[in-house]
Amino acid sequence: MASDHIRRWESGAIAHAVTDPFGLGPVPWLRGSETYFDDTGHVVPWYVDAVPQQHTRGDARIPAPRTSPGGPRSADDVHRQIKGFTATGAVAPGEAIDFHITVDPPQEFAVDIYRIGHYAGDGAAKITTSPRLSGIVQPPPLTADRTVSCHHWWQSWRLQVPSHWSVGAYVAVLTTADGYRSHVPFTVRDDRPADLLLLLPDVTWQAYNLYPEDGHTGASLYHAWDEQGALLGEADAATTVSFDRPYAGAGLPLHVGHAYDVIRWAERYGYDLAYADARDLHAGRVDPTRYRGLIFPGHDEYWTGPMRRAAERARDHGTSLVFLSANTMYWQVELGASPSGTPDRLLTCRKRKGPGKPVLWREVDRPEQELIGIQYAGRVPEPRPLIVRNARHWLWEATGAHEGDEIPGLVAGEADRYFPRTALPAHDERILLAHSPYTDTGGTLRHQETSLYRAPSGAWVFASGTFAWSPALDRPGHVDPRIQRATANLLDRICKRD
Repeated sequence: MASDHIRRWESGAIAHAVTDPFGLGPVPWLRGSETYFDDTGHVVPWYVDAVPQQHTRGDARIPAPRTSPGGPRSADDVHRQIKGFTATGAVAPGEAIDFHITVDPPQEFAVDIYRIGHYAGDGAAKITTSPRLSGIVQPPPLTADRTVSCHHWWQSWRLQVPSHWSVGAYVAVLTTADGYRSHVPFTVRDDRPADLLLLLPDVTWQAYNLYPEDGHTGASLYHAWDEQGALLGEADAATTVSFDRPYAGAGLPLHVGHAYDVIRWAERYGYDLAYADARDLHAGRVDPTRYRGLIFPGHDEYWTGPMRRAAERARDHGTSLVFLSANTMYWQVELGASPSGTPDRLLTCRKRKGPGKPVLWREVDRPEQELIGIQYAGRVPEPRPLIVRNARHWLWEATGAHEGDEIPGLVAGEADRYFPRTALPAHDERILLAHSPYTDTGGTLRHQETSLYRAPSGAWVFASGTFAWSPALDRPGHVDPRIQRATANLLDRICKRD
């Protein structure tokens, strides 16, 4: 097939449109509904960039890759120029992390390690570079009932994390000798005391991972492919996905940018942060009661039972909870061991398929509102203003926000609200800080709400109720000083235990 007629699915890099994770943000911002039909009749994920220029009839509408002239090119899931993943979850300083990488054609490659942070506005800092490594073509992924796994790939490089490294969110940037590039995110955690524990939503990231995005093999909990290379919906998607595989496209998870926005902002403001993954919370590798607050920085839709119990125990112990996105804790999931016995490498969510009960938390009599204070209401087709409510509350103090003020574009992607017929958590105080109308895809008028309550333990539980809160902290073109100050008011109070 001629290169100018490549269908969108034939390049994960094009689909994700990610080549510089440390410039304007590592993923495109919200672009409408979850999927839509393109000109060829294929269903395309919502994270595909639209094409600004006009094309003649019959041409494929291909977004231009975001690369600078002569710069590195993004690897894709069809040609697999370079792709990789880590064989473990988060690691502590002094531990080792193993990378499994495929390179096609075989050639030397190098790995640059970056840490996400403010770093005088750069957004990340290069921490180290590997020696030149010899790349090989790894075997094709193994598939079984739409579960895709690369657990049989040979180890390519072991990174011994020095004891002096800072905890945080890291990205390994893989670059071949002939200039192709991909990414592998990982987390360095520690048990040291800190005011706030930031939990990266790696379980939700994996749920959305369509690797390999090749029009044939890949599958997520949302999509798979038919024989013509068109995307199928949830009814035909995987019920189990593996952490033993790269992320699709350029190697960064969908929604990862929201977490990075929060990290850059929080480190700029000087908050004392510890880091962990959602799987650490699940496995009990972190004790959330040791912290004054837990921050859930991005889209965090998939929760195991142990994750929820740990968060509830933390709240009841006096640890505050900060949910900076929407559609949190919607699906109940299970984590299982890989074929080799490594724990927490398989993620299962049966959704509407197979025997047993539905696995929405609210359908097993444990609605998310009982922890969060509000819960998922639906998608927001076009960004709408967030309407400030109870502007005299301390959260809005010194923000300049007044009752009824509109903060443009802050209700976007998905929205939460208070459900009057659903039980509320036990609380000493409770307030709604925004009430924002929007029209859903069916033309029905709905509303978003932002919630804050104080548990009997003294813990605060905040829920933004929108995808757009995190980008308003540090995403160029989306920063809003009112949201920055409101978030600082919240975290300051949590850190002071007011």
